[in-house]
Parts: sequence; C-alpha cells; structure tokens
Amino acid sequence: MEKGSKGIILFSGLMLSASCMAGPADYLYTPKVERGELELDIKYGASSALAEQRAQEGSIGLGYGVTERWFTEAYVKQERIGGAMATFAEWENRLQLLNGETLNMGFVTELEAPINGGGAPWEIRLGPLFQKQIGKLQLNYNVLFEKAFGNADESGLPYATNLGYQWQARYHWQPEFQYGIQGFGEVGVWDKWEKSSNQNHRMGPAIFGEFSLDNGGEIKYNFAWLFGVSTAAPNQTLRSQLEYEF
Repeated sequence: MEKGSKGIILFSGLMLSASCMAGPADYLYTPKVERGELELDIKYGASSALAEQRAQEGSIGLGYGVTERWFTEAYVKQERIGGAMATFAEWENRLQLLNGETLNMGFVTELEAPINGGGAPWEIRLGPLFQKQIGKLQLNYNVLFEKAFGNADESGLPYATNLGYQWQARYHWQPEFQYGIQGFGEVGVWDKWEKSSNQNHRMGPAIFGEFSLDNGGEIKYNFAWLFGVSTAAPNQTLRSQLEYEF
C-alpha cells in the first residue's frame, strides 16, 4: 500500500475515533438498575463535524438487569463522518452502588472494539454516576474517563486518558411527557486540559416519556437538541433514544 493511501486511512480512523467520546448519539447514563429487565435499545444522532462535514451515528443493543445492582448491555454501533465510516462493538456495564429515596449512585464501564474503520483504537470508558431526586425534579451528573489502546485517539496521542462529563435536569410532569435540559462535554486529557477554545461543550433542551403496553412492557423515548457552547463543538446536534423494555 502506498504511503499516501495509508495516511488517508489513518486520518479517516482518527476522525472517526474523535467522535467516540463526543458521538452525536451519546446518551446520559443513569445509575438505577432493575433486576430482570430485558431491553432493546436503539439510538441515533446527527451533527455538524470537522470541515463542516455531517457526522452521523446509530446503534442497536440488547441489555439485561442481571441483579438488583448490575445491568449489562451489548450493542453494535456505526459512525459516519463525511465519506469515512466505521463499525464498533460495545459492551456496557452499570453498577448501582447506592439506592436511596432521593439519592442514587452508580458506576459505568464501557468497552469499545472496532470491527472495521481504518485505524480506530480500542477504547474503554468508565466513571461514577450521580442522581438526585427533588420532588418531580431529577438531577444527574456523571464524570467519565476514556482511554484509548493501540492507535491514537481524539487527543492525537496513544494511550491518553481523556475527561468528559454529562449532566441533566429533568422534570417528571407526566409519564408520557417530561422535559428538561441536557449537557455533554469533553475537556481533553484528564490532567492537562485543552484550552477552552479546543474543548467540546454542548447543551440544549430535551424531552422524555414512557408508555405502558398491554403485555406488561414499556416504550421509553428521549430526544435532545444540543447547541455548541464552545468553538470546537458542533453548532447543533440532534440525538434520540428509543427503548423497548419487556
């Protein structure tokens, strides 16, 4: 293979791996776990990206509440930035560490392995999850660390550990319709943050809801329209998630 072709493939892989921490279909992890819950999970998101190219991401997964404190999910994800595309297999595990009336705490680990994608690295994401209930208001805040193995990641360095966060304020108005605001961000390598103009911060309104089915199952949805609040962030991101619990 010619050196130029290798460079193009590696560049495509780096572009795709850059979206792993900040993918347009990223969703907010919650610490609560329900034993015996079987879940079909579909996510999709789209945003602007580097050089004004459109970024798209979709995934489908199957999860199960193994115990009262452990939920596991495996899914396949596909990312596209401009003409570059990559497919990944992911395995997520959430542990509920505290289940209180108003305060819940948990921990998430997620392993991502490239199936194809021209040089994208293996990555692991982990971090604590916090949820506070105040009447009908639900508050979430998560701190996430992500480390790449093998090839370079979004920082351009192999084996870098990057720091990100998620937050949410959600008002439980009615089961079928709830509303709130979400925020996602990445600041760079955990102990050496990027300058503010290079950090990726986005936030915006979100809606949620759930419908009970005659067979005892539930359909849950959530959608968010996120706006970039830093120079490096996409101007707009639309993200969605649909869950069928049975």
